[in-house]
Amino acid sequence: MSDTRPLPPLWHQLPHAPAPGTALLYRDAVPDGAVLMHSVETSADAAAPANFRLLLLRSGDTVTAFANRCAHFGVPLANSQDKLIFKAHTSVTCNVHYARYRWADGVCEQGDCLGESLVAVPLLCDADGMLRIGSGA
Repeated sequence: MSDTRPLPPLWHQLPHAPAPGTALLYRDAVPDGAVLMHSVETSADAAAPANFRLLLLRSGDTVTAFANRCAHFGVPLANSQDKLIFKAHTSVTCNVHYARYRWADGVCEQGDCLGESLVAVPLLCDADGMLRIGSGA
């Protein structure tokens, strides 16, 4: 039996995806064991602002980024920092449908989207500790 689930979009295919190299914030602004919501303004047009919303998850020196977009329904996992549901270094949970995703790789381990993944966004950390959007697919 073959898997008929659609493949998730690549991060750069999502609306308002930032360009590779876009500066986000310093790694040390993300506390170890925390999930930080971060929004990147991707339009210089004040009349039509556009943002790309990320979740930044830190474990030690490693920060992983996912689009703030539930694999089950495409809604944000949370609309504000105080609404995020997570277990440090273990999982992050959608507060709409309660799908639970693994911290390390964003794969859904509980909920209606079992086996599907959050959309990973590649990151680079430069010599100054600035997190930047990477160029990987």
